[in-house]
Amino acid sequence: MDPPRNHSGFSLIEILIVLAIIALLAGIVVANFTGIFSGAQEDTARTFVKNSLETSLLKYRMDIGRYPNTQEGLESLYKAPSAHIKRWKGPYIKDANTPIDPWGNPYRYRYPGTKKIDSYDLYSLGADGIESGDDIGNW
Repeated sequence: MDPPRNHSGFSLIEILIVLAIIALLAGIVVANFTGIFSGAQEDTARTFVKNSLETSLLKYRMDIGRYPNTQEGLESLYKAPSAHIKRWKGPYIKDANTPIDPWGNPYRYRYPGTKKIDSYDLYSLGADGIESGDDIGNW
């Protein structure tokens, strides 16, 4: 008589259950990671509009006597406006392009500001790309 065999290993159902659990956990991790990443994008935009261009715009104001107007925009920080070529001592920012927010849209600039009446408005439209109440600005 043959001795009884010991069947070890996993059945197909057990393997499928483990794979389903792994897929579920992976889905949860990806969903949480996306939320964390979008929060980082908002923090980056908020830091940029409140701090990053403040020094460049202040240097421009000291040289020209005022902030760039809305028509001149942020372009005047890397390209001299024709009306102020003699006093312009820029470029005031390193990159010769209008700054882009974390969602790939150009930052918006307005002077005189409507939110900061005594200064300029610098803002990102945010993830939705629409000017609305959820914009990220220096106000």
